[in-house]
Amino acid sequence: MRPGTAFAYPDKGGGFTKTLLRGRSARVVVTMGMPSVLYRLWFLGHGIAGMRRSILHFVGISPVRETLFGMVAGASDATRAKWIRHMRGLGERAR
Repeated sequence: MRPGTAFAYPDKGGGFTKTLLRGRSARVVVTMGMPSVLYRLWFLGHGIAGMRRSILHFVGISPVRETLFGMVAGASDATRAKWIRHMRGLGERAR
């Protein structure tokens, strides 16, 4: 997210920065120790919202999709395999 790559400073006359990554999309994948539903409801997804607003939209990336996996530490091998299949499916659809 460096100047000249992701955004450009305004000309000498002032104004807003120019977004250089317009037309691109992103998927934020988050793993956490708490249930993902609790994160969305109690914390209102503030970490992801901050990243979306302050970093990704700032440089022109939109849409931003998110995938949350909660209770990772106690997950079974079968659950982890399901998550990996899910992410592989998302990757194949993105091609």
